[in-house]
Amino acid sequence: MNWSNWIYLGVGIALGMVFRQLFGRAPNVLSSSSPVAPSAQQDMSLISQQLQQTQLAYLMAKEMSQFKAGFLARTTHELRSPFNGLIGLHQLILSDLCENPAEEREFIAQAHERTLKLLKLMDEILNVARAEHGTNKLDIQPRALAEILEEVHDLTYMLAANRNFPLQLLPADSEIYVLTDYLWLRQVLISLIDTAITQMEEGSICISSSTLPTNNFVNIWLDLPTHAVPWSEPIDLLKFEDPLTPIDQKNATLSPGMRLLINQTLVEVMGGKLEILPSTIVKEPHQQLTRLQISIPLVSSAES
Repeated sequence: MNWSNWIYLGVGIALGMVFRQLFGRAPNVLSSSSPVAPSAQQDMSLISQQLQQTQLAYLMAKEMSQFKAGFLARTTHELRSPFNGLIGLHQLILSDLCENPAEEREFIAQAHERTLKLLKLMDEILNVARAEHGTNKLDIQPRALAEILEEVHDLTYMLAANRNFPLQLLPADSEIYVLTDYLWLRQVLISLIDTAITQMEEGSICISSSTLPTNNFVNIWLDLPTHAVPWSEPIDLLKFEDPLTPIDQKNATLSPGMRLLINQTLVEVMGGKLEILPSTIVKEPHQQLTRLQISIPLVSSAES
């Protein structure tokens, strides 16, 4: 037997001793771990619950992230249709397709009116962009939540009543104060309700609020018919096939999806969050509802 064989033999003996010690200790380890099995099961159950909550939060964040992605692309899409209407009117004039000077002057007047409406839309988008980047300073002050919701209800009640849609307000606690810009928050709530009313075919709207002792936010809930919730399509599905024709809507307004994006941005600037919660079913009457949740920083009445 040469020296290399002796080396292999020594290594084999050493490995055998190590494995013997490991396997000899394994039963003791198993037996000692058996008393803590219930604790381990509880830990696994807690981890599983946390994982489910994380997955739900991820899905909700993924749904809402589409409203923040590609703001410039969505803005361009929103303004494309009004521009096409202006181009169509000018094409009729430049192509000498007007029957007489009176009709030509009418087309010029329509183009001027639509230009003013387009400018108004652009100003609305720019105001939100300035607020997001800090150019427009917000007046963040403690305000009574009940007063805000009551004023929003008063300003939107007739809009819903004129279309025979019930608008219900569940009173908030008078001691609850939120840290917000009063005018911006009021505008966001009115915009969300007004957009829902214009999209509704039937159903009702309910405004309510909720607080949690362990949470520093107050949740304002808008329960709306699911078909009236303004979902926004992904950027790659935006269509740019508007015909160059002067025949379009006279009242140039932002789309429901764009308004939801703007409202979400404003809420975030105020330190809050706008989320779309899963749909719920109301038994009486049979109606599928979706909840818009606006979370606003909470302050105590003493700090106000």
